[in-house]
Amino acid sequence: MSSFSIAERGYLPNEKFDDDGRVKRTGTWKSASAHIITAVIGSGVLSLAWCFAQLGWIAGSITLALFSVITMFTSILLTDCYRSPDPVTGKRNYTYMDAVKANLGTLQYKLCGIAQYGVLTGITIGYTTTTAISMAAINKSNCFHKHGHQADCSVHNNSFMVIFAVIQIVLSQVPNFHKLSPLSIIAAIMSFTYSLIGIGLSIAKIIDEGIGETSITGRPIDKDFSGMEKMWKTFSALGDVAFAYSFCFVLIEIQDTLKSSPPENKQMKVATAIGIAASTVFYMLCGVLGYAAFGNDAPGNFLTGFGFYDPFWLIDIANICIVIHLLGAYQVLAQPFFGFVENWSKKKWPQNKLITNEFSIFGTDFNVFRLTWRTAYVIVTTIIAMIFPFFNDFVGLLGAGTFWPLSVYFPIELYMSQAKIRKYSFTWIWMQILSLACLIVSLVAAVGSTRGLITSVQSFEPFESVS
Repeated sequence: MSSFSIAERGYLPNEKFDDDGRVKRTGTWKSASAHIITAVIGSGVLSLAWCFAQLGWIAGSITLALFSVITMFTSILLTDCYRSPDPVTGKRNYTYMDAVKANLGTLQYKLCGIAQYGVLTGITIGYTTTTAISMAAINKSNCFHKHGHQADCSVHNNSFMVIFAVIQIVLSQVPNFHKLSPLSIIAAIMSFTYSLIGIGLSIAKIIDEGIGETSITGRPIDKDFSGMEKMWKTFSALGDVAFAYSFCFVLIEIQDTLKSSPPENKQMKVATAIGIAASTVFYMLCGVLGYAAFGNDAPGNFLTGFGFYDPFWLIDIANICIVIHLLGAYQVLAQPFFGFVENWSKKKWPQNKLITNEFSIFGTDFNVFRLTWRTAYVIVTTIIAMIFPFFNDFVGLLGAGTFWPLSVYFPIELYMSQAKIRKYSFTWIWMQILSLACLIVSLVAAVGSTRGLITSVQSFEPFESVS
């Protein structure tokens, strides 16, 4: 396919092709909403009760609300940057990095690539860990039901990571983002299901045992919990909340699946509003009700930390839903990186048949390079997940690394460049203040999560299950 669009060659788009010469996009705000919910309501929701235990009622609620508003705002700014220079009639930017390159230049494009694909790789590692923890929790739940809550039901997670990796190797052969809509819809349903189960179990626990020991400021300082430890945990909790709202780095890729009418930016704004609003409602319910149920002793993962033991079958269903959801979420987040490497390789070695040739098996398109490289990627991320199987601190570090550069800095800079916001104008000044404030939050969250991760590594016993 020539790099010139149909419109540039003097042709009009028809029922088979869009204005850029590519096969006509068929996505709608509904499918985009499913993609967003799949990307947003992920493993981050599982740690929100723990976050409330560190932050307390007031700071926990305010933090969730602020991250929601900021993410909604910057995401809506980013939707206008899918096309440049005009948000409706401009040239398409197929990826987040393309949008950065079109508006901010080559240097920022390279920095964005390092940040975006580094974070996407980190999150797929985190999802491998989380899925293995949920698989192990199913095993442990049935063990506790059979032998009692005091039984030794520990199990190593590595075997479950291998199972997850094998499934991902198969799913990774889906050629591109446009083929993922059915998987995203299933994953979105699963995320709602396990969130609702967690909410229901929390309500049942509150009815049965009453509200746990909670406070305005979260877990109190005492002889077993110093003020310094409180500070580090608070910082780590901020990273966890930031991670829970991370999806901007795949927004342009999701927007590129939408059909052209109505304009993509209008559809994407609707999808973004629905996706983030729905996510925030579930986050608030999970955080508030989880904290009310467990109090200051809320586990890091409220569905696998065994604050709940019964009904064991319902806990099993919740963890099965987590596994199915993360199977899809892994692909939603990995596909942009897969596509980047493969497109770069085709441009670098256009004559290499192993890279460019497609062949069909049982009606499915295969490519030798795609099969080899994606399989290697899954294997490497799985090995790293086995080395660092720590849920909360890893999630917090990913959130801290993701939030400012990809969810705040680049969306704001892209919008101001495309909208030609005058330097030192009122809009420019307050957007810079917002960006600076978010940078400070990301830095303190990164410090807290790094310290927690180091502590976890030092105290890790390799033959115990990590949950």
